[in-house]
Formats: sequence, C-alpha cells, structure tokens
Amino acid sequence: MKQLQRLYHQRIPGDRITTSEFSQRLAAISTEVNQPVCTYINRRGQVIRVGVGTPRQTQIPPMELPRYGAERLSGIRCIATHLKPEPPNEAALTAMALQRLDALVVLNITGAGFTRRGGGATGYVKEAYLAHLTPQESRTLITSPAALKVGESQIQSPSWSISPPLGLDDLAEQDLVDLVENLEAEFQREFIAQEVDSDHDRVLIVGVMTSEITPLQFQDTLLELARLVDTAGGDVLQTIQQKRSRVHPQTVVGEGKVQEIALTAQTLGVNLVVFDRDLSPSQVRNLEMQIGIRVVDRTEVILDIFAQRAQSRAGKLQVELAQLEYMQPRLAGRGRTMSRLGGGIGTRGPGETKLETERRAIGQRISRLQKEVDQLQAHRSRLRQRRQHREVPSVALVGYTNAGKSTLLNALTNAEVYTADQLFATLDPTTRRLVIPYGETNEHQEILITDTVGFIHELPASLMDAFRATLEEVTEADALLHLVDLSHPAWLRHIRSVREILGQMPITPGPALVIFNKIDQADSETLAVAREEFPLAVFISASQRLGLETLRQRLGQLIEYAVDCG
Repeated sequence: MKQLQRLYHQRIPGDRITTSEFSQRLAAISTEVNQPVCTYINRRGQVIRVGVGTPRQTQIPPMELPRYGAERLSGIRCIATHLKPEPPNEAALTAMALQRLDALVVLNITGAGFTRRGGGATGYVKEAYLAHLTPQESRTLITSPAALKVGESQIQSPSWSISPPLGLDDLAEQDLVDLVENLEAEFQREFIAQEVDSDHDRVLIVGVMTSEITPLQFQDTLLELARLVDTAGGDVLQTIQQKRSRVHPQTVVGEGKVQEIALTAQTLGVNLVVFDRDLSPSQVRNLEMQIGIRVVDRTEVILDIFAQRAQSRAGKLQVELAQLEYMQPRLAGRGRTMSRLGGGIGTRGPGETKLETERRAIGQRISRLQKEVDQLQAHRSRLRQRRQHREVPSVALVGYTNAGKSTLLNALTNAEVYTADQLFATLDPTTRRLVIPYGETNEHQEILITDTVGFIHELPASLMDAFRATLEEVTEADALLHLVDLSHPAWLRHIRSVREILGQMPITPGPALVIFNKIDQADSETLAVAREEFPLAVFISASQRLGLETLRQRLGQLIEYAVDCG
C-alpha cells in the first residue's frame, strides 16, 4: 500500500509519455503483488489515479473525466502492467476509447526480477506497447429522417493504433506533446466535417425488445421514437437494440450493452441518449454515471415537444404542470450543493437539504397549477353549457398524432389551423362552426367541430392528468370522428391505442365514426383490408379534398343518431 501511495509523488516530464525509472518501479510493484497495476497521469506529468487491476477494471468514471468531447482527448494517459507477454487486448483498448485517453502504455512483465543493492526487487519489463486512438475517416452519420430505417446502419468500431513491441528506452523517447497535438488536430478536422446543426441534439436511440411485444411492434415503436426525436429537433445518429427477457432493474440493458452505448456515443460525438421506455430516476442516474452524457426517456421527449408546441396560456399551463409532475420524483443532487446543511455549535442536526427545499417549491407550484387547471376546466365547462343551452350539437375530432385532424378541420371549415407533417403539430383545441345536411330532408344543421390534441401509444400519465381540461372536450362532445392515417403501416395499432385511451377516460365518450384519411397515399391492398374490417367507415383524403361530401352526409346521420340517443 505504501509503495502504491508513493507513486502519487512521482513526476513525469510533461513532454514524455513515461520514463524508464517510473516504468521499472511500476513493474516492481506489480510483480510483488502479482496483479496488474494502472497509473493515470495528466499532461503536467502528475499521477492522478492508481489502481490495482486492468485498464477496464480501473477506468475513470465518465462523469469525472475532463474535456469530454468528440474533438478532444481527455488529457490523461494510462501506464498499465500486464502479466502475460501479449499486445493490449480489446478490453483495454475499449477502456482507452471510452475515456478518450491521450495514450495507453502496456508494460509486459516477466514475473521475475533482479535484486538491487540494498534489497528490494525490481520487476523486469520484457517489452512495452504504445496504443492511441486514431480518427475515423468515414464515420457513419445518419441524420433524420433517413434514420427512420432503423437498424439498417452499422457503426464502425473506434479505431486505434498499436505500436510494435518497444524497449523502455525507445518508449521513454516518445514525444507526448507532438503525438497529442497531431491527434487532436485530426479529430478537430474530422469533427468539423461531421458536425450537424449545432442547435440540434445529436441523439442515440436505445430500444429494448422484451417478450411482451412482437418484433413488428418493436420496430414500429423505434420508428415512432425516431419521429418524436426528429419533431423535438434532434438528429438521430444511430439506433442500438437489445433483446432481453426482461429489462435490467438498474440499467434497463445489460452491462456489456451499456459499455457499447458509451463507446458508440464517444465515437459519434452523441450528446443525448433516448430510451424507448419510461426510466426510473435511479436508472437515469446509473446510466448517466456510466455513459457520461444526458439520458432521457420517451416521456421526456414527448413533454419537450408539447412545451415547444404550446401557444395559448392554457396550453402552456398544462404543459408546465405535466413537466413538474414528471420532474418531481427525478430531482437528485450531486456534490455538496444538495448535501445536509449545518456545522458548528447549535447548528448540528439533520437540517434541510437543498433537495428538500426544491421538492417543496415544486410541490407548491404543482398545487397552484392544479388549481388553475381546475379553473380552466370550470371555464371550458361553462362554455360548453352555453353551447348546449343553444342546442348546438358538438363533434370532437380524435385520432393518433399526425393522422390529419387539423388538415380535415381546415378542409371542412377553412379554419386556417397550423398543419405540418409532424407529430403533435397542434396542441391547443380549436372549435369551429360547420353546416351539414341533417335528417331525411337534408335540412342545413349547424354543428360545432373541435380539433383536439393527438393521441400516442402509451400516452404518459402526467400528460393525461395535466390535459384533463383539453380531453374533456372529447368526453363532453355529442359524437366523435375517429380519424385514422391509412398510409401508416401500423394503422391498426393506432386504432387500438386511441380506443384504449378513450376507454381510460372517466366519462364514456359518445358514438364514434371511423374515418380513414390519406387514402391517396395508401395502396389498394390496405384499402381492401380496411373496408373489410370497418364496413361502416368513411374513406377520405383531407389534403386532396376527396370524399368530403360523403363525410358531411355521414356526419349528419351520426349527429341525428347521437341526439336521438342522448
């Protein structure tokens, strides 16, 4: 232990990778304990970390590494001993890549030493290997929306260079400054050539396929998550998948896959990892500690999109409530800022942590927002009562996100609502008047039609609660128009998801008419299946204004049926 501690007092010249004396001393200790020993040295030549074990076992946690970035090295080199006469193995080289070390020196020792005058064994270094990272000339960069072809691309493994066996004198003559400056200049050039829009996050998607879902459903989930990331303003660079019987309780994926994610993130210069499922606060902390960059789940991506889309005060209010409810259990402190307060006579005791203060402040804010949402609920209820008093029937447009609800509202009423081929393009409900033929006489009947927020598979519970005022537009409507994007490969799954969400609502919604949209983009086989499965459905194309007259007729019949039943 004393010999290991004394290594911290050693100083290596700043322009040398190591010296013969330091290497011999390290080999002597390693021989004595019969274990590999690793020392980590910064660019000033100071030993900052000593560990007994392989480079893989003693590596520095990502959160503690300085200069963490795709175009820079970490400013640390590792001198490691190895008990077998062989070049650096892949585990050691992977550890070097994960830490972006300036260099990795592996000293192969013979296990026998010679005795110096005055006693003490000196380990004999048989040979040394010098390894370092090398820039990749052709990194695979997949930007959205091409990244939707999930799983087709294969990332290159990080590239490195290993020297032939060197003697200690040759190793001691290696110029560290020259090596590092040349490498970082190459990395910088490569980074600039590969750089995407700096305003966009560089995203790595991670999907876990369990026995609960089919391979087709899993691929649909990953495609949808890539669209969500794209809508939120991120660039999907790569997708990593793992098949497991059940998720790992601490890190969702296995230990080896976490290392692969960290390595891929390093190689591609990723700054955000998105998982395809909800993560617990402890899972996020564990993953961030091991990967070294921000980790978010699907819910957080959806909340971010909602925050960007909210225009009205009511929308912003509901989004803030959903975000705070999501954030509250995930508050966690690092270092002294969240530690217990106190110190000195009269102030000792548990006190209150900054974390508890934050939690209390967020709790108070949530209570205040809940009251405002209740007031919003009451206000919308009064508006609905006024409309019901005038006996104007109301219809709500519901459907999966990006099914074309706002486009249909514009086509029917010239509402000029914002539309885009994006998920959750519109967030705030819009109500417009619409005149339709009513009854057997085809008299003109005025109704109100409301465009509501889009649904999505496994809609986060915090959003369901926060948007209860908006979703009441659905439950209080006399009838529903369930719009389905027939051009989407997973249209049947979308129908099931919407029906599940409607089934979770406290009040059972009125009768629904299924409308298949985007028939101009669907193939004849899909149309035939839809007609067979849903014989009473209406087939339209809102953007091309196909089938709208038939829809008006059927809407009149639906209103008549809903009013008679009501």
